[in-house]
Amino acid sequence: MNLLYSNDTQGAFPRSWYAATAHERTPAPQLRGDAAADICVVGGGFTGLSAALHLAERGYSVALIEAHRVGFGASGRNGGQLGSGQRVEQTDLEKMVGDAEARKLWELAENAKDLVKQLISKHNIDCDLKPGIAHATFSASETAHEHAYVEHLQSRYGYDQITALSEEALRALCPSPRYKGGSLDMGAAHLHPLNYALGLARACENAGVTFYESTHVHHIEDGAKVTLRCDTGRVLADHVILAANGYLGGLNRRVAGRVMPINNFIAATEPLGEDAARVLTKDIAVADSKFVVNYFRLSSDNRLLFGGGESYGYKFPDIDKTVRKPMIDIYPHLKDIRFDYTWGGTLAITMKRLPYLARLAPNILSASGYSGHGVGTATQAGKLMADAIAGEATGFDTMARIPNTPFPGGAALRTPLLTLAMTWYALRDRLGV
Repeated sequence: MNLLYSNDTQGAFPRSWYAATAHERTPAPQLRGDAAADICVVGGGFTGLSAALHLAERGYSVALIEAHRVGFGASGRNGGQLGSGQRVEQTDLEKMVGDAEARKLWELAENAKDLVKQLISKHNIDCDLKPGIAHATFSASETAHEHAYVEHLQSRYGYDQITALSEEALRALCPSPRYKGGSLDMGAAHLHPLNYALGLARACENAGVTFYESTHVHHIEDGAKVTLRCDTGRVLADHVILAANGYLGGLNRRVAGRVMPINNFIAATEPLGEDAARVLTKDIAVADSKFVVNYFRLSSDNRLLFGGGESYGYKFPDIDKTVRKPMIDIYPHLKDIRFDYTWGGTLAITMKRLPYLARLAPNILSASGYSGHGVGTATQAGKLMADAIAGEATGFDTMARIPNTPFPGGAALRTPLLTLAMTWYALRDRLGV
């Protein structure tokens, strides 16, 4: 079974609020026969689109292959949160890689946010970019930890766009009875992810990138010229970028042993009208401190877009039930609200919840495993791979030095072992441990 086709129709977006409000873009034709390019990019999400755009702007001939449509995967389905830092807190990174490397990773993360904002501005991408993400906590101890972390970012990294929030201040923004405090990061942002991806695609087309959509790569042959074999033809390229993230499948065993696909789910309620103020009083996004994170924001037409729940197999569960349970925990008054859209998608995580960037061969680069922090990190990873191909590998090498150990048992055993681990963490969330 292949995650590319387990829950979706070939060449079609899932029935999401994002797809219903997406800007029009005519899909590119399927590959037919042989083609050639300086660089071939596999995957039409943020990573692949960013890589293709930056390479084309440097003058390379670029072919991008997408099994479905540009923005089909996690890039067109996620919570749309452009967060600060890496997926792991800086205090943990300092212990993991040392202060100097941790600072480089912080600077790269700040550059990632700036890159997204610059691309949106430069290419006039209409994707509802708005500032502000709150991090909400469930207990006094979690709140104390969050406030200490805010102080650490302010004093150690000079980051002055984040402020600590008391329980009263948090509830003034997010009137849920469950939260006990948190922080507000106005340097972070949120956006319409599918329209961002489609905007990047238009920028790529303007820069001369050749797209092949509804084209599935099933085998890659290494060599001075890399051959990518597809169901309907093949592409020969001097360099290859693997940017399929959770949908990479078995294309590369080294990546498969370190990057685990998981499924996450979002629902869009019916429009809330004036009742939207009982959910959020300002146009910010929220992510909370659960291990299986709840994340949410209001849409441009005042729906609650609520993400929550995970699964680890090939088939999606009942998404309504999966999302409604954590949503009601946060907002009990929405118990009987109608969901107009529900959808799931496959992202990818690593053991340490940090991205996995690797040079798999002299002319094959890969980036994946963003662990729910992909809007900025994936966009930047694409640029870092483009820079590396052009001979400027400093940023790529910094990310590639992040220690990323394989899942125990490799690709064969990662799913059952991860399921056991996630069951334990879900229990901890329920018990408030």
